[in-house]
Amino acid sequence: MSTWLRSFCDKRGREATIKLVLVHPSTDPKTSASGGTERRRESNRPHDAFEAFHVEFDYLCRTLQRLGIRQVDVEDMVHEVFLVLSRKWLDYDPGRPLRPYLFGIAFRVAARHRRKHAREIPGDVPDVADTGAAPDQVLSAAEARALVLRALEHIALPRRAVFVMHDLDETPMRVIADTLRIPLFTAYSRLRKARREFEHAVTVLQKGSR
Repeated sequence: MSTWLRSFCDKRGREATIKLVLVHPSTDPKTSASGGTERRRESNRPHDAFEAFHVEFDYLCRTLQRLGIRQVDVEDMVHEVFLVLSRKWLDYDPGRPLRPYLFGIAFRVAARHRRKHAREIPGDVPDVADTGAAPDQVLSAAEARALVLRALEHIALPRRAVFVMHDLDETPMRVIADTLRIPLFTAYSRLRKARREFEHAVTVLQKGSR
């Protein structure tokens, strides 16, 4: 979670909940997206596409949902990502981080899927990982995650991709620009606009739920 997003959540008193469902959503602490685990992954890179897909399966599912893929379609779309990854594995430079490379594939798969289907705002509440929290806290986490996913739907996909990569995945801007094949200035411009759109969407959605 970026400094900007942490500050945004903190202003709304939702920082802990949103951090729980967006930064540590995995049911297995060994495969959570914590910095320490990510560093261990980077030092022990997968040897083939299947291993990369297996290690980052949860990350790919989260990414596809954040890019607007409905939960019921995630399984099919993550399979599409694997097929592309298998074809392009030899193009992957093992000296570079794996997740941005996977994000680029997921982004293009999601974009193709969304072009084929009418745009829909997800109405289902996504599953929430078992964090050992009390029932009322789990419900709050489900509501927070649903709120974030609905807010992301109000951001056009090209800007949303930059927002997700930077403010949720904490990917450096130069890596984002390279991954999405856009100029660095364009990446920063999309991030600024996406942040405004996200903040506005969350405000509107919260008011509408009262």
